[in-house]
Amino acid sequence: MLRFIARRLAIAIGLLLVLSLLIYWLLDIAMDPLDDLRTSPALNRDQLIELRVQSLGLDQPWYQRYFTWLTNFVRGDFGVAWRTGQRVNDLLGGAALTSIQLVFAATMIALILGVTIGLLSALRQYTTFDYAITFMSFVLYALPIFWVAVLLKQYLAIGVNDYLNNPVLNWPAVIILSVVSGLFWAGAIAVGLKRQAIVFGCAFAVTLGSLVYILTSDWLQNPRIGVVGVAVIGLAVAYAVTLIFSGINNRRALYAALTTAVVGVISYIGLQWLFYYVPMSELWMIGLLVVAVAIACLIGWLWGGPDRAVSMRGAAVVAVLISVVVYVDRVLQGWQIYMNASAINRRPVATIGSQTPNLGGDFWITQLDKWTHLLLPTIALVLISFAGYTRYQRGSMLEVMNQDYIRTARAKGLSERLVIVRHALRNALLPLASIVPVDFITMIGGAVITETIFNWAGMGRLFVTSLYGSEIDPVMAYIMITGALAMMANLVADFLYGILDPRIRVNA
Repeated sequence: MLRFIARRLAIAIGLLLVLSLLIYWLLDIAMDPLDDLRTSPALNRDQLIELRVQSLGLDQPWYQRYFTWLTNFVRGDFGVAWRTGQRVNDLLGGAALTSIQLVFAATMIALILGVTIGLLSALRQYTTFDYAITFMSFVLYALPIFWVAVLLKQYLAIGVNDYLNNPVLNWPAVIILSVVSGLFWAGAIAVGLKRQAIVFGCAFAVTLGSLVYILTSDWLQNPRIGVVGVAVIGLAVAYAVTLIFSGINNRRALYAALTTAVVGVISYIGLQWLFYYVPMSELWMIGLLVVAVAIACLIGWLWGGPDRAVSMRGAAVVAVLISVVVYVDRVLQGWQIYMNASAINRRPVATIGSQTPNLGGDFWITQLDKWTHLLLPTIALVLISFAGYTRYQRGSMLEVMNQDYIRTARAKGLSERLVIVRHALRNALLPLASIVPVDFITMIGGAVITETIFNWAGMGRLFVTSLYGSEIDPVMAYIMITGALAMMANLVADFLYGILDPRIRVNA
């Protein structure tokens, strides 16, 4: 393994050196830092040109400037954006963090939704549900991102902000959403007209009741989940996770998941004191999550049984999901303070920027502000990525379901859940294992249109601005970082292949 990693890293470093040399040469040919001065009507134009030539070292051959840049780059000095005088290190730090926040949220949501919907579509092949998902996937995949972003600004920012200040119960919209929810769940989880009718009725009633409660109560003005909501969600998550990972008949796994849910609900009460009286940070959140997973694994181990790993895995997943719910509940508790802030002016859905200037507030208000700014650009990226992941997952799942080992598993008498989750799904994820890491890195450097429309100062926007400004240092730093990340993504894809397919590990 160490030899494999060392060989791949050596190849990556060699490729980066060759890439940097070629790109620097091409940029030297394409860029003209003196273009604005050559057309300037200033009387001292020649002196200005001479000063810029000397400051940028343009009187030296390109390869000499390249080796100077490479030496500084290896030392950690990425140069200066000469038009603004800012160090590239400072520019990249903020731009990279901004892009990672945006792309990570969009990729995770798109991946979870894409895999789930693609799996359901494959299992319901050639049904009305499958045709509807296929149609919607192609429509979303074909939509231009700039048009989607403009529509989101109009209807999910301006429209929603206006609605939050004067919420009314729109019965036609509520009924349409309830019908769509009923049709989706009926097609996704039920087979046969009788079962589909039952599922449709239940989903319709639950959606209708939820929407009516949200719109007729003060929930929109004071959103919350509360201990009751955490308890209901926790128990539902425990049953769902057990059903998927081990089957509801595995009593020890079910009891481990339920015990984890109960511990999570009890912890919710104690955490409220911690959240209010202890200054929180991202490190605190990560630490609490690690503690929650460790406790869940201990619960799964104590319940044990013939296969402790199954109980521990299910309990850990339940702990993560309940932790997310508790975190969301605490962030929502600051909604009233956030809405009444002078910088927000009761219009919370942001259309530009990654944060609200001069907002103030504690850690939780800052988190809520990040959510509102992430909402629109994340949805824009999710709609496009989700469509592609859905198609990949559906096609891969259909191919796997026709393999001989799937028929053998069914012939052995295994339940359909085991056949799908343990045999088919794991192998169907292999194509996504090679696509998602590279797609993630590509989006970090390539979400230029989204960042421009929503005024996010990310990596892609920095690259375009520097390219137009003939600033070679920021462009080279961008190319080297994204190139290194792309090679790391390929290495991660190889490891994911090994995790998902034991045959690859044996051959390696």
